[in-house]
Amino acid sequence: MSPEEMTYLTVLLISVPIGFLFKKGGPRTKQFGGAAAGLLLVLVTCHVHTLHSLVTILGSWLIINISPRSCHYLTLGWTFSYLLFFRTVTYFGFPDPTPFTNAIQLLLTLKMVSLANEVQEFTQAKKQEVTSFSKSPVIGVIPKMPGLVEILCYSYCYVGLMTGPFYRYHTHYDWLNQPNSTVIPSWQPLLSRSKMLPIYGVSFLVVSHFFPLDYVRSDAFYERALPFRLFYMIPIFFVFRMRFYVAWLCAESACIAAAFGAYPAAAKSRSGGGPTVEYEPLSRSADGEVSSITYDYETIKNIDPHGTDFCVKVKDGMRYWNMTVQWWLAQYIYKSAPVHSYVMRSAWTMLISAYWHGIHPGYYLSFLTIPLCLAAEGAMENGFLRHLSPAGRLYGDWVQWFLKMRAYDYMCMGFVLLTFEDTVRYWSSIYYCIHVGAVAFFLLGKLLGGRRDHGSSPKGKDGAAQSPQRGE
Repeated sequence: MSPEEMTYLTVLLISVPIGFLFKKGGPRTKQFGGAAAGLLLVLVTCHVHTLHSLVTILGSWLIINISPRSCHYLTLGWTFSYLLFFRTVTYFGFPDPTPFTNAIQLLLTLKMVSLANEVQEFTQAKKQEVTSFSKSPVIGVIPKMPGLVEILCYSYCYVGLMTGPFYRYHTHYDWLNQPNSTVIPSWQPLLSRSKMLPIYGVSFLVVSHFFPLDYVRSDAFYERALPFRLFYMIPIFFVFRMRFYVAWLCAESACIAAAFGAYPAAAKSRSGGGPTVEYEPLSRSADGEVSSITYDYETIKNIDPHGTDFCVKVKDGMRYWNMTVQWWLAQYIYKSAPVHSYVMRSAWTMLISAYWHGIHPGYYLSFLTIPLCLAAEGAMENGFLRHLSPAGRLYGDWVQWFLKMRAYDYMCMGFVLLTFEDTVRYWSSIYYCIHVGAVAFFLLGKLLGGRRDHGSSPKGKDGAAQSPQRGE
């Protein structure tokens, strides 16, 4: 493990026992204590680079106060513009930020954009109350306009500060105002969520030892046979997954210890977004009895290892990975994309996601391969897979799963190699097999779909397609 990975792991492990202490605290203890712990962590790991996060927060706060009705897009523009400056500070003579500063800045960008959207929703709800003379409850709308102190406490809260999960301001507010958080279960959900951590951790250490990434950058690697080069991307992606499984499950455990993101199961919470339906809060329960209330931590669930490894489709693989960030992308980027087709919206979302991750070419090469895979997947589904028998579909799903995993293996290489030269060198050494295969499957799916559409059209004597009669 690198020194940075050791630091991340240490912070995450310390956050778990700290969480149990905050769980017992009152609103002000959680608010200011959580922010103080987070700010101390930022100062220790980021030093002078802490100013980057402070400038981002103050800029967002000004935008929210100056233009609350249209602050979402303005804050999106502000935070993403500052990301560009942040990643190019060395060109302006400033010192290069630490890796921890980068992680904090990434999550802070998501928080500020989400906060601006919540403020905009709050403003619209208040306007509607005035015009309709009635209060219409809107799920997830914050109860009041946050001030600078509230925004700072939300931004620097130690929970998920460097590794995620992402959470909305409303989720943070609900945590501060839990009526009786001591009755919310933590131990059983924590043990259930973390039971696979030792296996993931050992797997990461063992496989990364025998299959180091640096070997791919050496000339000796490209002297090996094609089957070996093809195989090597499989353990690389495996190590990549294990690293994030450990990090995100530890981060979720820290949230669970503090009862952060806990809601009644009846709220039907979504990762990142929180409750989706009205629910009965704890404070309204009869005579304090809460034994009948079942809680979950879906709001802060960031990874589904089983779903990631064993889902069949490329599309589903994205839904199970970094789930809170996927919610953010779907809510604030995908829905407002300037195009309407699914593939093009996905391409736009992947482009923004690549930019959010960084300016390394490998991010863009990898993320922009996903829309091609999605297009091929959709074409084969419509032209071939949907027409198979149940038994045939079972075999088809296994083949599709295998190809899905190889596609993610392939794209992971760009994500970890980062540079254009290293990524293209590896992909060219295996003859761009996933790009070529995706194009081939896309054309095959379109061809089969076209033939089926042509064959299913009833013909009249003159060869023209006849319209079906009413009642047929």
